[in-house]
Parts: sequence; C-alpha cells; structure tokens
Amino acid sequence: MELPSLSATLPKSLTEPDGSAVIRVLSYNVRSLRDDEEALVRVIRACEPDLVFVQEAPLFFRWRKHAARLAAKCDLVVLSGGGSAAGPLLLCSLRAFVERTEDVLLPLTPGLHRRGFATAVVRFGAAVRVGVVSTHLSLNAGERAAQAELLLERVRSMDTPYAIVAGDVNETPDGPAFGRLASRMQDGWAVAPWGGEHTFTRSGPPRRIDAVFASRGVEVLGCGVPRGLPGVAERDLQAATDHLPVLAALRLSPS
Repeated sequence: MELPSLSATLPKSLTEPDGSAVIRVLSYNVRSLRDDEEALVRVIRACEPDLVFVQEAPLFFRWRKHAARLAAKCDLVVLSGGGSAAGPLLLCSLRAFVERTEDVLLPLTPGLHRRGFATAVVRFGAAVRVGVVSTHLSLNAGERAAQAELLLERVRSMDTPYAIVAGDVNETPDGPAFGRLASRMQDGWAVAPWGGEHTFTRSGPPRRIDAVFASRGVEVLGCGVPRGLPGVAERDLQAATDHLPVLAALRLSPS
C-alpha cells in the first residue's frame, strides 16, 4: 500500500491580511454514488474543501436531488453541473461568491459516452476571481486529446485572473492529454507533492489519473491524496468509491 508523505501540514482555508485567499479544493470521482455514500461524506467533510470538483455524479432519475443531498450532507451547495454536464459537478462552500456558471456538453462521438464540463466563475477574499472547471476526459485516446484542447480553450474563454481545473484525466502524466494540460497549467502534485500520489489502485498497477491543475499565477501549497489527514480513515477511502480523492491547498493573491 502506498504510504502517505505528510511531512508538512496542509494549510486550511483562510483570508490573509492582504486579501489573499487560501482555499482547499478537492477532486473526486464518486462513481455515481453507487458505493458507501456515508463513507464518501466523511472523507469530503474531513478535507474541509471550499470547492469540490466531482466526476461521475448521478446522471439519470432525480439526479438533481442526489447532487443536492450529497452537498447538504457535506455542508456545501451545488454550484453547477451534474446531469446537464454529462457527469462533472461542482460543489462549493458559502465562502465562495458565485459570479456565473455554465454547463458545457462536448461533441458526441458515436459509440462513446457523452462528456462535458461543469464550469463557474467564483470569488474569494478581496474579490479574487477564479474560473473553475470540473472535467472527466474520455477513455478513448484520440477523443481524450481533443477534449484536453477544448478544456484549455474553455479556460481561456473564461477570462479570469486565475483558473483551476480538476478531474479524472483517464491517463497518467506521461500521456499526451495529461501532458498537454500540464504544459499550460501547473500540475498540483508535480509542483507541491503532499499526501499520496496514486489515485486509482483497484486494478492494474497503482497510477495517478486524477489531478488538480492551476493557472500559473496560483501558488500551490500542497496537493495529493489525503491519506493520513485527520478524519480521513483508510476504510472510508476504500469504501467510498473506486477512485481516491485529490486535495489541494492553493493561494490566490489579489490581482
């Protein structure tokens, strides 16, 4: 089993005297809430996130109700996405001031799953604006590469001083889509590794296929799987879903 590397404490959310905002963001593939939802809730609550980038949110019957229930259990609110974004979902704490949201459906390739982006522009601290996107890229390599380009275009079009993208990339950092995203944004784990590295350990060799990316102006204070974080039990990580979450602490300074 992968051992945690918690040599430094991950900063908690706060607004600093100069108006800078330290925020915690969590990326989590929840497998349509088909596993132990209470274990999932315990993990999310222990991470104390300001933003949660969800993948594989429920898509069908009463999906809005399921998303709202999960948010309420975690003392969060639904920001955007879900069924209307083909699975990606954004949750946030009341600390975030919401400027706008948009759910984006990507072109459909016959025979493959529909994909989309859950997007929003929010503010923290001294009116620090940040564009956020939850994503789940395709299992097909060619489509995945094209979606990575669409994702970068979407980030540019949001026209915000900062941007955060998080989700299930469905390939490891040596893959072309992951590499393309990391060439334009900071890969949180690569910049400031904290906690555990591998996010998918259920089959095959352990690998990192989920990530938090941040635009160049964002200071990454720590990023990784929150193994060993107070309140995060290994049994809950294993019971909650088939992926492990990625937690990052980021500092956004007034622009």
